[in-house]
Amino acid sequence: MALNQENNEGRAAPRKSPEAFRTISEVSDELNVPQHVLRFWESKFSQIRPLKRGGRRRYYRPEDVMLLRGIRRLLYEDGYTIKGVQKVLKERGVRAVADGAREESDGPTAPPEPTALLAAPLEAAEVIEDGSPEDVDLQRLLAELDDIRALLTR
Repeated sequence: MALNQENNEGRAAPRKSPEAFRTISEVSDELNVPQHVLRFWESKFSQIRPLKRGGRRRYYRPEDVMLLRGIRRLLYEDGYTIKGVQKVLKERGVRAVADGAREESDGPTAPPEPTALLAAPLEAAEVIEDGSPEDVDLQRLLAELDDIRALLTR
């Protein structure tokens, strides 16, 4: 049997199977998100539906935990707002959000190198051609971005 954390008596507590239901405190610890935030997310995302037993205790299914992990990633790592995550859930579905979290839990992926991002060509520069006021503003903005890129690559 796999061992996890020590319990109050100093003995190691058994690790739950991946299919086991989790309490709100276990999910909170696993995702590093306070319990009140999980309750708040329940009010904002109708797709999160933990079982509620006597005393209103919440029990999260494994798919609830994967969805919560995906929501956490979108909010905390990808910079989405609550409304943005709601839109993603509506457009792409629960499975897409949960699968994104599953990919994340399979192993860390390295972020792109900042220098690679700086060296990427600005494709918008090819599109701006007709000289309208909006295009002039975009040209000015692109020139400023080119200057910033030059400063950052020094």
